Amino acid sequence: MPKHLILCDCSATQTLDPEGLSKATGLGCSRRHSALCTDEIEAAAKAIATGEAIICCTQEARMFEDLAADLEVDSPPLIDLRDRAGWSDDPASKLPKMAALLAEASLPSPPQKTVDVISEGLCLILGASDVALPAAEKLAPLLGVTVLLTDETDPPESRDFDAIRGRITQASGTLGQFELRIDALQQVNPAGRGALRWTAPRDGGQTQCDVLLDLRGGTPLFPAPEKREGYLRADPGSLNAVSDAVFQAAQMIGTFEKPLYVALEPLICAHSRAEQTGCSKCLDICPTGAISPDGDHVSIDPMICAGCGACAARCPSGAITYDSPPPDMIFRRIQTLAQAYRKAGGTAPRLLVHDATHGAEMIRLAARHGRGLPADVIPLEVSALAGFGHAEILAALASGFADVAILLAPTTERDALDQEVPLAQAMSGADTVHLLDLGDPDALCDALYGATPPAPIATPVLPMGSRRQVARLAAKSLNPSGGTLPLPATAPYGAVLVNTDACTLCLSCVSLCPSGALMDNEDKPQLRFQEDACLQCGICATICPEKAITLEPRMNLDDTALTQVVLNEEEPFACIECGTLFGSKATIERITEKLAGKHAMFATSDAARMIQMCEGCRINAQFNSADNPFALGQRPRVRRTEDYLTKRKDH
Repeated sequence: MPKHLILCDCSATQTLDPEGLSKATGLGCSRRHSALCTDEIEAAAKAIATGEAIICCTQEARMFEDLAADLEVDSPPLIDLRDRAGWSDDPASKLPKMAALLAEASLPSPPQKTVDVISEGLCLILGASDVALPAAEKLAPLLGVTVLLTDETDPPESRDFDAIRGRITQASGTLGQFELRIDALQQVNPAGRGALRWTAPRDGGQTQCDVLLDLRGGTPLFPAPEKREGYLRADPGSLNAVSDAVFQAAQMIGTFEKPLYVALEPLICAHSRAEQTGCSKCLDICPTGAISPDGDHVSIDPMICAGCGACAARCPSGAITYDSPPPDMIFRRIQTLAQAYRKAGGTAPRLLVHDATHGAEMIRLAARHGRGLPADVIPLEVSALAGFGHAEILAALASGFADVAILLAPTTERDALDQEVPLAQAMSGADTVHLLDLGDPDALCDALYGATPPAPIATPVLPMGSRRQVARLAAKSLNPSGGTLPLPATAPYGAVLVNTDACTLCLSCVSLCPSGALMDNEDKPQLRFQEDACLQCGICATICPEKAITLEPRMNLDDTALTQVVLNEEEPFACIECGTLFGSKATIERITEKLAGKHAMFATSDAARMIQMCEGCRINAQFNSADNPFALGQRPRVRRTEDYLTKRKDH
């Protein structure tokens, strides 16, 4: 049986067109209900019992799920048409927008990759005795509690939990695997009569725990502490904050599923080559410190990664990709929204990108208490706002959206977006990308209703390929006249410029280029370059001994960017003995000028001539020379320990 839309106009507060929706989506539609969650709940139960119902309401999700449980069937899929489309003061038709939202909701969701994290409930509480000890008394019946007191106080009389005193010098790990180093460690000496006493302090103490409850205040133990799972931090001066943290700690026992947010392909990482650092964008942008150098590439600790997506947005080579969901799923959602909107009669949609918490709540409040979203603004909920980079923005514009607005949340990591948005604007050639840092639903409505976006692209394109390929394809379609676009200094696209007067064609840049953008020619001394492969990582400029290389961030939209161009070439040098071509003429002449008659090995004219010989002729010349190094005879045998011991009289 095909899926069937169950419509409700919520007491006639929104306009629904069952016939139009059915035609636009290809799905069957119910009649227009008005009180599906109250007076017409029997109709809802009948539809849910079929197993093919799609309820067009999310406000009463709990009630519909309970109803499905009573009927012993799977919970029906829910989609919000009311808050995102129906409740709007815009007089324009909502049908194209509703059709787009339904088409996007019908896309299959890829399975999420997860790993199990086990917490046995070992909890370490940090803080002064007046705050930490009451928290320990509450948690002791539920968790295995140890309190690390930070003030000068006597040991607690209670032995329901362990107490220590000291200073944390190092902390690492996450939920289920915290490791800490403690100096000046003192434990409770339970022996003897009278008040309990502390043992003598000692350094180098180590401990492990599953949950860290930090009630010290001040500097946190980890960067981005709110993103470190298992690390709960509260202001010791706020009773409510401490109570909330204690309640959260009590729940952190058992087996949890940790999403694997990003995927890493080390082979194409451009972090470094031959110990020369190149790209460090992910290292600089990661808020939690989950990324660290690992030889020529980087490594990511999946347990510490909080899934902000900033590293994937900034990675120039695609070595790091956001995998929850993968990039191609985001591109498919964008394309589906734009295509369905146009198919249903819409002309110039706008995209509003938001998160699942702050942004979704802002849209709900704007719909219920304000003007709601304009009819041409289509919301797109993403799991990581910072991961919505220039490639995704350009894909939206190339798919037919007139502009893209990103609604920031208070917890959004802005560093990546502050670089990705200007890059997208430069590559789109128009002011069509905006960051909305708003906390008032009415201000959101004012910003959206007051905007006058430009006309969308006349011929939308299908975003396909990697993020770099999508970005280039989109930029080319948005700038049909072609040419070269100047880009910000941190852009991952651009050209390599070579000072031919300084370049000696040593080709060290070729051997270390991580993307293969720089190439040589096997037949003659030549340095070639393919611009679309250049990551602007800077390794070539760093390694160049002559400092002859500079970088120019830009986007070359012409086909020349896809072909190899010659940056520098020279006439090859002919061996003075056999005429074999080797090296470059300028290099050999320069070496001859620097060494002939000036270096002990090339003091004579005959020795100096060897510089201008190929490898074979140079060996022959050395063999036939007066001071032939090969005429020294057999090398003396290496003396070993046994040789020395045989001469000793005590052996």
